[in-house]
Amino acid sequence: MRRNPSATERRLWKLLRDRKLEGLKFRRQVPIGRYFADFVCLSHRIIVEADGPLYDEEHDAKRDAWLSGQKFLVLRFPNTVIEGDPNVVFAVILAAAEKR
Repeated sequence: MRRNPSATERRLWKLLRDRKLEGLKFRRQVPIGRYFADFVCLSHRIIVEADGPLYDEEHDAKRDAWLSGQKFLVLRFPNTVIEGDPNVVFAVILAAAEKR
């Protein structure tokens, strides 16, 4: 996925990279245990996931539970929200960062 991200992931990365979101540093396609996170802010332990049409709810629930056990907060956004209203995505991420 790092070499060939979806269009939505490319768009979200363009908006998150280089500390563009209130100075938060995000990395993409980060290995955490046996999983890869789409985008991670390590300083706040926030993972941002872009959920496309191949979203597997059962697999992701297990994955999210494991990541939560590692003290990460997983924020999932459907591609339609990322594409339609990225300001909502940013507001949720910033609110989560403020709480952490």
